[in-house]
Amino acid sequence: MKREWWHKSVVYQIYPRSFQDSNGDGIGDLQGIISRLDYLQALGVDLIWLCPVYVSPNEDNGYDVSNYYDIHPEYGTMADMEQLIDEAAQRGIGIMMDIVANHTSDEHPWFVSASKDRNNPFRQFYVWRDGKDNREPSELQSFFGGSAWEYHEQTGQYYLHLFSKKQPDLNWHYPPVRQAIYDVMRFWISKGIRGFRFDVIDLIAKEVDNNIIANGPLLHKYLQEMHREVLDGANVVTVGEAGSVDVEQAILYTAPERRELNMIFSFEHLALDEEAGKQKWDLKPLVLDDLKQVLSKWQYGLAESGWNSLFWNNHDQPRIVSRWGNDTIYRYESATMLATLLHMMKGTPYIYQGEEIGMTNVRFPDLSYYRDIETLQMYKERIQKGYSHEEIMTSIYAKSRDNARTPMQWDQTDHAGFTTGTPWIAVNPNYVNINVEKDLQAERSIYRYYQRLIQLRKKTDIVVYGDYQLLETEPQIYAYTRQLGKERWYIICNFTDKMVECKLLNQLPTGEMILSNYQKSFLNGSLRPYEAIIWKTRI
Repeated sequence: MKREWWHKSVVYQIYPRSFQDSNGDGIGDLQGIISRLDYLQALGVDLIWLCPVYVSPNEDNGYDVSNYYDIHPEYGTMADMEQLIDEAAQRGIGIMMDIVANHTSDEHPWFVSASKDRNNPFRQFYVWRDGKDNREPSELQSFFGGSAWEYHEQTGQYYLHLFSKKQPDLNWHYPPVRQAIYDVMRFWISKGIRGFRFDVIDLIAKEVDNNIIANGPLLHKYLQEMHREVLDGANVVTVGEAGSVDVEQAILYTAPERRELNMIFSFEHLALDEEAGKQKWDLKPLVLDDLKQVLSKWQYGLAESGWNSLFWNNHDQPRIVSRWGNDTIYRYESATMLATLLHMMKGTPYIYQGEEIGMTNVRFPDLSYYRDIETLQMYKERIQKGYSHEEIMTSIYAKSRDNARTPMQWDQTDHAGFTTGTPWIAVNPNYVNINVEKDLQAERSIYRYYQRLIQLRKKTDIVVYGDYQLLETEPQIYAYTRQLGKERWYIICNFTDKMVECKLLNQLPTGEMILSNYQKSFLNGSLRPYEAIIWKTRI
């Protein structure tokens, strides 16, 4: 495999609205991010994936873009953006822009023009259809609930929106649409950014008349065209959100010789705690063996061709320490165990803001505290279907996207040091105990543990390029090896809050402890609650 600069990189995702407010309006902004660059440099990250900061009506917190070429005034100005790119670069950190290419806002000038009449030059930028029998063109549903078709009175047709009705889908089959997106990318490359994250990229080549939504037949042709016209020689790294993709399809996206994307985000592992065939709100406990099989399948599948993205969290997912760890008495142990398991795998790790200090899900007292359009729409639909308020709130506490969107917890001052004003969404009340300042002073610091994991990746080729092998162990333990040449590392993790006997510990070859989240390990061949060890041997 040809070695690339981003193979050793670690990405830190920022949700700008919730990271750091610099002017007291309760909304995070670019100057706030600039003020925290030293913190991120000390952590050791190489790239900042910035969720959208473009001009937007904020129907879906920036994933409804009305101008790709300017910054939303809430976040600052283009001069602030240029300063962020420059100051991050001075610290060896690149900026990864979030490109929302599947849809725009209905307030984007393209859609405003397209809506004027059926003959407008921009009409074909979007997906319009006649109704059938005085109803929608098809039964297709929006991901946010309800029909994916919205009737437009003025022109007498329906337009497609796979998300909110204020997020009309672009028509990628129309060449000027593709060129318009490529122009956006060229603009940001010229500003000095180092990467792109593509929102729901698996949906862009949809063929709605044939009921094909994800991975349309022309998708890879379009990605190859994008690479040819924009990415070739640009020295930027790309990752595409592709929730529908399996391993075989992932190779098509990411095999270097195909010249499409460098990585994708697959969500197969994050569907393991929902009822099969149902929605994410229909909860079931995680079975560790399922997680072993899925993560290993991706490690093996992309070992020779392609590249894995490694992540537990993002702005759409609940906090991992609450989801699959223990966010009370074993918060440090489970947060560091989950970090160990992920960061020692082959691929590029993504850290979501607050993950590095073990931030948790939030349990707001009532629905009025929630801001997420998906959460609020789900509540309305489920109440109508007869679910109880308590049942719905249980799902919200587990899976709402707002779990990830509460403000970053910096210190114990009001609003966790996020703002001097009133935050756009309430801070998690546990900020008094869980915050950056307190974690950095703690004897057992999650942040410092993340630093050590990141340094291992930077300093040792085995973490970046070593072969992965799942090990047979007790059902409560996830263990695997990484091997490069004559060196082998054992990564052994207890996924429970109980002491677990681990026969593997008694069989380990002579070697040395690289890292552990407990001070002294190997207690009588057992692992303590959420214990994780990295053991190095020669073969």
